[in-house]
Amino acid sequence: MTRLAELRVHRVPSPLVRPFITAVRRADDLEVMLVEAVDTDGRSGWGEAPTSWRVTGESPESVRAAVTGPIADAVRGTPIIESERWAGAIAAALLSNSAAKSAVECALTDLAAQLAGRRVAEMLGAAPGTRHVATDMTLSAGSIGDLVQRARAHADEGFRCIKVKASAGEPIVPALAAVRAELGSDIALRVDANQAWAPETAIRLIRDAEQAEIGLEFVEQPVAARDLDGLAAVTAAVDTPILADESVRTTEDLRRIVRRRAADLVNIKLAKTGGPTEALRLAAQARASGVGVLVGCMMESTVGVASAASLAAAIRPDAVHDLDAGLWLRASPIAGGLEYAGDRAVLAEAAGLGILGLAGQVPA
Repeated sequence: MTRLAELRVHRVPSPLVRPFITAVRRADDLEVMLVEAVDTDGRSGWGEAPTSWRVTGESPESVRAAVTGPIADAVRGTPIIESERWAGAIAAALLSNSAAKSAVECALTDLAAQLAGRRVAEMLGAAPGTRHVATDMTLSAGSIGDLVQRARAHADEGFRCIKVKASAGEPIVPALAAVRAELGSDIALRVDANQAWAPETAIRLIRDAEQAEIGLEFVEQPVAARDLDGLAAVTAAVDTPILADESVRTTEDLRRIVRRRAADLVNIKLAKTGGPTEALRLAAQARASGVGVLVGCMMESTVGVASAASLAAAIRPDAVHDLDAGLWLRASPIAGGLEYAGDRAVLAEAAGLGILGLAGQVPA
């Protein structure tokens, strides 16, 4: 019986094509943290642990310590086909550390799919033959002129949905009005405040956008993650749908959102849920509660995006998700795997995630 032999962690410095700027941070490069799960037959499965002090509270050092320490101790030697066993062991191995847990669970899911001769998307419940999901394109916070220029460029590249990052230093409503005027009504427009506003400010700005007839698809996380009362107040006061992101990590968080009627939709990210098992539970509970779902990613490479896109294909293949992060890296850290074609995140045809190995280490 094929078992897990080893967990390896690879740290790959990865420059970005341009600075990634939000209301809370700026990034010019990434420390991509990849987890490679090696089984007793020599196969490798891959996962990624995006690190952010403000989202998961993890660092490259903490990811390595968690993966090679308590998580490895909990799952080493586990049969690859016993997914419930290793998923439970990962969840119980240590407190928090959701990105590290997710990376290991995704890597083992990749191995299990390879062993079964199936793609990860199908292992998670996607219809056979589902090859891609649509993604938006994110615009970093910036000046009105810069936002309009980049929005036009991405629309010309084929993106039909643009997400604008809000900034406390730039007027968001005039910027959105300018982007809408440039793109016309055929392009969907989203806003991500990344917790930047007080509830009263969020209500005022969203109402201003409504009065300007900008036509926002939704506003993402307008207030602080823990301020569910404030989030509920915003949701109740505006007509524009509100998407909760940082406020929702697990099914328990979702139950609190539902009780307060605090959001219309939730953004499911593997690095927040701790892996596909909890992400699928969260999606099912959201649907049962009448809450919309969107699959997102953090700043990560196509390794993490491949698992997120597989999840998106399983739970809502017809939606436009938030999976553009792989396009922000100058070069992929791996060979094979997910690729992009316009506004589509395209899954590999091969079993698992289709990742061949680290870039530069795979024979041509």
